[in-house]
Amino acid sequence: MATEVRTLSGSGGGVAGLLKAALPTLPVVNQLPGVKKTGRDLPDLAVRREDVLIERDQVSAYAAVCGFPTKDTVPVPYLHMVAFPLHMAIMTDQAFPFPAIGTVHLENRILSHRPVAIGETVSAVAKAENLRTHSKGRVFDMNVTVEADGETVWESTSTYLRIGKGDKENGERGTEFAPVTDGAATWRLGGDLGRRYAAVSGDSNPIHLYPLTAKAFGFPRHIAHGMWTKARAIAAIENKLPSAVQIEVGFKKPIFLPGTVTFGARPNDHGLDFAVNSAKSGAPHLLGRTTAL
Repeated sequence: MATEVRTLSGSGGGVAGLLKAALPTLPVVNQLPGVKKTGRDLPDLAVRREDVLIERDQVSAYAAVCGFPTKDTVPVPYLHMVAFPLHMAIMTDQAFPFPAIGTVHLENRILSHRPVAIGETVSAVAKAENLRTHSKGRVFDMNVTVEADGETVWESTSTYLRIGKGDKENGERGTEFAPVTDGAATWRLGGDLGRRYAAVSGDSNPIHLYPLTAKAFGFPRHIAHGMWTKARAIAAIENKLPSAVQIEVGFKKPIFLPGTVTFGARPNDHGLDFAVNSAKSGAPHLLGRTTAL
């Protein structure tokens, strides 16, 4: 059977999108027709966004929150802003087997084939693939391709985990990254960081917004977005990156807000290893590496 392809109108998200993501997590409500998850496997579904204009005001707002300088090209992780509504459109589909909220972003890989300029128009397509067993549950990949004038300019793979019924002996354990503890800079993160990033990214998951909303989902207080942490790390090494680059990260321990973390990077044989660590314990929040394409 051919893959179903849908086109997302507008940018998606907003209050309606958040509600659609939250309802399948609510007891009783999650059994109602139109809310109950009906799929057992990943749906054979691709979702597209067409002709998205890269606008300076939106890029500048994102850059300011994530620590990038003002330029005529977008930061390497910026096109995740185009991709994220596609993630949510697929994960909130009734045929998708897991609720969007409570699904954990474990890893992210970006391949930036060339810089994308302010004023360019891009199109993107996403599909969830490769459902498999993990040591802590089941994982799948959300694969996105972004094109401009028929040319692939950017790709990403986000690996998500649904906790439960894992295989501790034979299940996947994720990508191994080198720890980095030297050459650290200190970053102090405000309690409003999650709300500021949500405003520019559209990712308004309650675990990132306020202590009270995070507690409703089992966190002692709200946490920084993983993709903000990746973006802030990339901003710190941006001037050392080639124009075509792969950047992979693993999200480790959550960063509770407000909080203090350290950042370090060092050369490897193919690019850089980098890490965001706890300023108190030294335990990693994020580990990553870059590779020239």
